[in-house]
Amino acid sequence: MQVIVVGSGKLARELLGALPSGDAGQVVPWAAEGLPAEKSVVVHAGSGRELQAVSAFCESTCSALVELSTGSALEHLAVGFPVVLCPNTNLLMLKFMAMLERSGHLFRGYRIGLTESHQAQKSSVPGTAVSMAQALGLVPGDIRSVRDAEVQQRVLQIPPEHLGRHAYHQVLIEDGACSVTLETRVYGDAPYAEGVAHIVAAVRERPLENRRYAIMEFIDNGWL
Repeated sequence: MQVIVVGSGKLARELLGALPSGDAGQVVPWAAEGLPAEKSVVVHAGSGRELQAVSAFCESTCSALVELSTGSALEHLAVGFPVVLCPNTNLLMLKFMAMLERSGHLFRGYRIGLTESHQAQKSSVPGTAVSMAQALGLVPGDIRSVRDAEVQQRVLQIPPEHLGRHAYHQVLIEDGACSVTLETRVYGDAPYAEGVAHIVAAVRERPLENRRYAIMEFIDNGWL
C-alpha cells in the first residue's frame, strides 16, 4: 500500500526522505494528477490548500488520511473515509499526553502553569500544548509561549544547536507548600518522522471505519 505525502514544507520534505519504502509500498509525493487510483495511506503535512482534492482522492480510493496539521478543516467536517488527527507524532510525547488526559482532572483546583517553546519561526497553533491545557482544565489563553532565543537558551536551557528545531513543554502544579514539575523536550527532526512511520504502519495493519480518529484512540487501544 503506497504512502502519499502531501505538502511542500520542511516536515513534508523530511517525511519523503525518512519514511521507509519497501515491500509494504512506496512513499511518493502528492500530485493532483498521475497518482495510481489505489487504496493508500495519505499523510497530510501541508497548509490545507490541497485538502479538498486530497479528500476526494481518499473517498474515491477508500484511503486513510493521517492529518498532521493543527486546526484542519477535517476536525469539523463530515468525512467519508478514515481520518487520523495527530497533534503530535512523537510516540513518547503521545503517551505522556495520554497520561495527562486520563489523570489531569485530579489536579483541578491547584495553581497550574503551562509553558511551551518552539523554534522562533513557528507561527502555527501549538497543538500539543492546547491538548495538554484541555487535559488540565486550562484554556489556550493560559499557555505561555516562548519564541525568544535568548530566553529559550538562558531560562529554559535549550542547547544552542537545537534552538532552530525543538519542542519544549513544562507543566508546573503548586499548592503553596508543594510543587510538581513535568517537563518534556524533543530535539531535532527524527522523532517526528519515526513516529509517523509507526502511525502509518498502525493504519496499514487494521481496517478503519469511515470516521475521525484521535491519535489518542490508537494509544488507548494499544495500536501504538
